[in-house]
Amino acid sequence: MIEGYASATVIGGGVIGASWAALFLANGLAVCICDPAPDIASRVRAQLDTALPDLEALGKSSVDRANLPISFERDLAKAVRGADVIQENGPEKLDFKRAIWAEVERAAKPDALFLSSSSGIPATAQAAQMKHPERLVIGHPFTPPHILPLVEVVPGVQRDPAIVARVVGFYEALGKTVIVLRKEIPSFVGNRLQSALFREAMYLVREGVVTVDELDRVVTASIGIRWAVAGPFQSFHLGGGPGGLRHFVETLGLSMEKVWPHLGTASFDEPTKKLMIEQADASFAKRSYADLTSARDEAEIALVKILSERDPS
Repeated sequence: MIEGYASATVIGGGVIGASWAALFLANGLAVCICDPAPDIASRVRAQLDTALPDLEALGKSSVDRANLPISFERDLAKAVRGADVIQENGPEKLDFKRAIWAEVERAAKPDALFLSSSSGIPATAQAAQMKHPERLVIGHPFTPPHILPLVEVVPGVQRDPAIVARVVGFYEALGKTVIVLRKEIPSFVGNRLQSALFREAMYLVREGVVTVDELDRVVTASIGIRWAVAGPFQSFHLGGGPGGLRHFVETLGLSMEKVWPHLGTASFDEPTKKLMIEQADASFAKRSYADLTSARDEAEIALVKILSERDPS
């Protein structure tokens, strides 16, 4: 149980929403799923059957899966009424989110946390139709939220420090690694880094330097491992030897900078899309989605456990 929080409403029961639901349930919260899809209950329960054992493997207490405190409500006002936390996971469409949050504000408790999982739309833009826009805070996870620790907390321009502190406290009580961005920026931090790397990855594949499968192996056998342990700045600090980041910048910084003008640009034009998809189909895409997802989650759980044991903070 998390002190002060007994219930959560999850708006949108897709992959991300169901993953959040699992994490909330594993932490003792009653969960209401608000989603108009006719088969939403069966789809969410199917994902919970996988996600809840994942959380047990990560050290969360087991829950009685036959008697989960979970409900489903299509009516948004009814779904959010009485909830302590509202985590939105709807489509990345600004008009949709603005309308959702205006309605949530009218129906929800005055002290409920308003959180959006949006991967790129800032809180200020989403809250344009709210009377108290400071109540809405981005709580952007990485997929799947029940496994990957990061949550980027991004308040809007009209931020309330007390609300931000409550949001941070809530996510940390769930066991998340919380980073509060100092200002709004489109797509936040993690996705901007991911996008920059993927643009260069597409360029290298398009130019015939490597295949998609080979590029993935380059990342997973090198910087993927390194950055999981230390991150880019600390890695380059260590790359500078005893002189640290200062020595790295002074001795290798200029040579690195000379590469930047040669980094590629790429777009999702038809030839590039066709090339990437054909190569993926000939490689890892031969395995089923369920098989790939299970293998990924199993490996990520093992890595998260190792890293948490190394650095309990």
